[in-house]
Amino acid sequence: MRIRPCSRWSFALFALVVAPMHLAMAQERAQDRRRSLSPTQEVSDDPRRVPVPPGPKGPDGTIVLRGGRVFDGSGSAARLASVVISRNKIARIMDASSTDWPRDARVIDVSGKTVLPGLIDLHTHLTYVDPPLSTIEDGNDADATLRATQRLRYFIESGITSVRDVASAGSITYRLKEWVRRNDLPGPRVFAAGQLITAPGGHGSEGGLQVNDVGSIVTVTGADAWRGAVRDMFRRGADVIKIASHFARDEVRAAVDEAHALGLKVTCDCENFYIQWAVEAGVDMIEHPLPRTDETIQLMADRKVEAVPTVYIYTILFDKSGGGYFGSTSRRFNFNDSLNLDVMRRMHRAGVKLGVGTDLVVDWYRQLPAPYINELKYFTAVGYSPAEALVAATKTNAELLDMDDKLGTLTPGKLADVLVVDGRPDERLDDLAKVDLVIRDGWVVVQDGRIVVPRHVPVAAPKPFGVR
Repeated sequence: MRIRPCSRWSFALFALVVAPMHLAMAQERAQDRRRSLSPTQEVSDDPRRVPVPPGPKGPDGTIVLRGGRVFDGSGSAARLASVVISRNKIARIMDASSTDWPRDARVIDVSGKTVLPGLIDLHTHLTYVDPPLSTIEDGNDADATLRATQRLRYFIESGITSVRDVASAGSITYRLKEWVRRNDLPGPRVFAAGQLITAPGGHGSEGGLQVNDVGSIVTVTGADAWRGAVRDMFRRGADVIKIASHFARDEVRAAVDEAHALGLKVTCDCENFYIQWAVEAGVDMIEHPLPRTDETIQLMADRKVEAVPTVYIYTILFDKSGGGYFGSTSRRFNFNDSLNLDVMRRMHRAGVKLGVGTDLVVDWYRQLPAPYINELKYFTAVGYSPAEALVAATKTNAELLDMDDKLGTLTPGKLADVLVVDGRPDERLDDLAKVDLVIRDGWVVVQDGRIVVPRHVPVAAPKPFGVR
C-alpha cells in the first residue's frame, strides 16, 4: 500500500515525538510505578501502594521522646534533640531545650540514650521449622503460624521494626502482615514474598522443605509458568518476588519483567553464572555471598543491582554443621567464611549498594540480637564505620525495600518506627543489644525491654434478660 504524504509526516512525527515519550514512560524498575501515583492519594504502607481511604492511623495523641541523642539514619552525626510523634508519623525533631508540644502529650525522658530509626531485616523466614520437628508439625499451617508469631516477638524485642520474609509456608506471612498492621499482634512490620519460585531441583526444592501448596517453595518450568507464579504471588499479596536458581534465561527474564510490570522488586538466591543471568535479566538484588566473578560484580554496580550479603548466617551454619553446607545441589562450590567476606568486600569496593539481612533459619532466631549485630560487624570488616553500618540497617534497607519514602530515617512525615537504646550504637554496635523502647507505627510495642500488650477494651454487651 502506498503511504500518502500526510501519513508519512504523521509517521515521522510519531517516530520523533510520541515513540520517545512512550519509551521514557516504560517501566524498567518496580519503583517506576511511583511516577503514576497521585501525591494526594493515600496508599498502603507497603511496596504495593494500593489506594486506601483517607483518615487517621495509629494511636490517638502525641508521644515525645525528650532529650536523647538522635541518630536520624540520614548519615548525619547524632545530636541532642527531642522527637515528636503524632499518631503514626514523625511530626517534628526539635531542639532538646524546647518544650513546644501539645500539653496532653505523653513525654518519655530518653536523656543519655540514643534514638534511631527502627532496624530492618531484609532476609527472614518466619515459618521455617525448628529442630527436632515432629511429623505432625511438618506442613501444618497452625504450627507454622505459631512458630512465625514467636519469631516476630524475638525480632521486635531486638529493635527490628520491619522484616522482609523471603519464603515462608503458604499464605501465612500475608495474614501475619495484616494482624501486625492492625496492631492485633505485637511484632515488626512484615513485608512478604510469600513462596520462593524456583525450578524443580532448584534451591530449596532438593531438601526436606515442602514444595507447592502449603510449602515455602513453588517449582515451575517454562517462561510462561514463571510469569504465572509471579502473578499468583502478586494476587495473594506479595510485597516482593523471590526467585532462586536454577532457571533458564527466558524464565528469569519472564519473572523479572512480570514483577516490574506489577510494581514489585525481584530478589534472587543464585550463584555463579546464574547471578550474571539474573543481572542481565534486570533483577533488582541478589541474596547471599555466593560466588560471582569480578565481571558480574561490576555489572551489578553498573546496573545498580543491590545485594543482601547475609554473611554471618554462614558463620553459624559452618559452626553447627561441622564446617560445610551439605546436601544442596545449589551450593556446589568452595564455601567458607573467608571467601564469603571477600565477596562482600569486592561488592563494597565496586560500589554495589549493600543491605542488611540475617536469614535466621531453624531455631537460630533464638540467638537474637547477636546475629543482627554480628552481621553489622561484618559491614565494618569490609570498610564501613559503625555509623555507616547503622545507616545500611535503616536508610539503605528502606531503599532496598522500596519503602524509603516512608521508612528508614527519622524525618517529619515518615512513619513512626523508632528505636531507643541505652548506649551509643553509632559508636559501639554492641550497644544495639540494650533495647529500651520500640515504637512501631506510633504504637509503643516494647518498653523497658519488654513486649507491651495493652489490656483489651471490652465492647458493650447486651444486658441479660430479666436482670436489673
